Amino acid sequence: MDKGKFGRRDRLVKEKYHDTYREDKKRSEPSVCPGCGAVFTGGRWTWTDEPEGAAKASCPACQRIADDYPAGYVELKGDFFQQRREEILNLVSNEEKMEKGEHPLERVMSITPEKDQTMITTTGVHIARRIGEAVTRAYQGELNFTYGDNEKTIRVQWVSK
Repeated sequence: MDKGKFGRRDRLVKEKYHDTYREDKKRSEPSVCPGCGAVFTGGRWTWTDEPEGAAKASCPACQRIADDYPAGYVELKGDFFQQRREEILNLVSNEEKMEKGEHPLERVMSITPEKDQTMITTTGVHIARRIGEAVTRAYQGELNFTYGDNEKTIRVQWVSK
């Protein structure tokens, strides 16, 4: 059979990458998020003073929080973690402050203590990974992470030794 100029017809068509929280249309600039005060200017969200006449629009992080749809899940567990829970959660808080200061869309959504672990949810994959790496640097332990959904989500697990 001659494939000619049309090529193979039995190939799999890869579905287009889709992220509900990634904006396809151009947002008006400047815009300010009424939830957190982040400003969209120069094509990105930043922490600057609200410009006069700025449009109001929720940022993707506030939208994720409102929808309760995390991009990152961080599980912290183990005997050492149970003994040093408060100290380790202070480290997590400090990491969030640093990451959020540079990247307004990277935030901790919730910290939920459970019987034998603590679950942290985040608005972005970068902050989740950063938290896991910071805890591992400070306290060793075993760190595992798994990306899902074309790297739009991440599950980070840290177990103390």
